[in-house]
Amino acid sequence: MYPSMKAELAARDGDLRLCLLLGIAAWFLFLDHVPHNAVSLLTIRNFGFSGATDLFVFVGGYTAAILYGRMMLERGFVVTATRIFKRLWQLYAAYIVLFVIYIDLIGYVARQSAAPALIGEFNVTGIVDHTVRTLIHGLLLRAKPLNLDVLQLLIVLMAAFPFVLFGMLRRPNVTMAGSIGLYVAARQFDWNLSAFPDGRWYLNPFCWQLLFALGAWLALSGANQIRAIRTLQELPMLRAAAGLYLLLALAVTVAVKFPQAGIVPDLLRDVFVPNDKENLAPHRVLHFLALAFLFAYMVPRDWSGFRWQTLQPVIKCGQEWLAVFCAGVFLSFAGHLVLITGPDSLAMQILVSFAGILIMTGVAYYVSWSKRQDHKPAFRPQAMTGLPEEGRFAK
Repeated sequence: MYPSMKAELAARDGDLRLCLLLGIAAWFLFLDHVPHNAVSLLTIRNFGFSGATDLFVFVGGYTAAILYGRMMLERGFVVTATRIFKRLWQLYAAYIVLFVIYIDLIGYVARQSAAPALIGEFNVTGIVDHTVRTLIHGLLLRAKPLNLDVLQLLIVLMAAFPFVLFGMLRRPNVTMAGSIGLYVAARQFDWNLSAFPDGRWYLNPFCWQLLFALGAWLALSGANQIRAIRTLQELPMLRAAAGLYLLLALAVTVAVKFPQAGIVPDLLRDVFVPNDKENLAPHRVLHFLALAFLFAYMVPRDWSGFRWQTLQPVIKCGQEWLAVFCAGVFLSFAGHLVLITGPDSLAMQILVSFAGILIMTGVAYYVSWSKRQDHKPAFRPQAMTGLPEEGRFAK
């Protein structure tokens, strides 16, 4: 079983579709996090029930399963768990840096610009009266400053991932059933984590773990399961059903934004409203799966579009998603500040959006370049320069 699974995971490694989707999610999250931005109307959340966060979590689970699944098969649970926790520490360190600088910057700008409403708008009210307590709760992931909720969620999901991965490799269907059971129980009994100073997490980890687990389950699927999925994708009726559901989601979403248009009956609209993001509404999960079903059918792994120069920036952002996400958090705040202190025109909104994406792309290319420099030798011995490439590693 394990040799075949190793071969399957090796074949799925390096899938540029994952980088493309992570890059799109990072860009869309930035646009969605800039309030009153007309350009954000182009993001996925305006065309159906799911959004960039769903995409981010699902692909995160898929890529983590491929990377650490091979490691667990080859090197065991203990070594893999230490590598996962190393990644977890990187995520947590990024969150702490973002949290401390972010809330300090918001407080400073609010005081200097005489705009105290920013403190409440970005959910850092306690920083004024209870600075130390707010920082402590931030370290414990209990504070909920605006736009850091996705990173908080990923930290919690990665903390549990060694045990989820262990189950996925040995009893994948049982583990997936447990994930579904936890999702149903969390919605039924209203389980969530508390937040400071009040309220609960924006993204309930007991519910959102479902998308992360689904991504991992699909990544670790055997050859027979993959063939079965491809057979289902070849059925015109299933593709038509997925397309019709996406059209229904689009109609309901537009009807919510423009109720006076009467696009769908109120009775039908009330079935899908409110679109519970906190607890990941079932119709939201179904919408995302319909999107993934059609995307995987229309964009194969060897799609020629991956060679297009126009797609290279978004792919690069997907490859360096953590740095790009962190940059996007600051840029969304900066963009919001520019729009509320300057001319709030359509041209300015387009300029802020374009500049933010350009800077995020620049960060991705810099981080990628920096990593390459770390792996280059400081010098090359003269005796080695005449050897062919394969000869250098013959030993």
